[in-house]
Amino acid sequence: MTSRFVRGARLVLVDTSAYFALTDRRETDHAAAQAIFVRLAREHWRAFTTNFVVAEAHALQLNRLGRYHAAQFLSQIDRSATMIERVTQDDETQARAILRQYDDHDFSYTDATSFAVMQRLDIRAAFTFDRNFAEYGINVLAPR
Repeated sequence: MTSRFVRGARLVLVDTSAYFALTDRRETDHAAAQAIFVRLAREHWRAFTTNFVVAEAHALQLNRLGRYHAAQFLSQIDRSATMIERVTQDDETQARAILRQYDDHDFSYTDATSFAVMQRLDIRAAFTFDRNFAEYGINVLAPR
């Protein structure tokens, strides 16, 4: 399977926590999320996420903000330039291995699949407020 990604390009994974912080103005990290979003555009980063993150972010918004916001989130994803990479069976196998290896961490299965996809595509940066990414050794972007 050929990927749409160029290895080593300036790509960033956008995680569920970033999507939620961008959406909910009451969220503690909302201002930081806005600043990072501006930074990504200014520095010409290419945003990508996974189908697992889209599902997780939709569920989070549905449960915390309601159907309208969850539907708006999906519409915004569809209209955006964000690339969605599907998690493969090999990614899921790697995610399970990550969870076994880091059994002293509270990594979610979605996070572990994100780590696996990032490894597969050689992507080293994430737009997230989830401390697990830094614990795994991924560069977490901050506002500048």
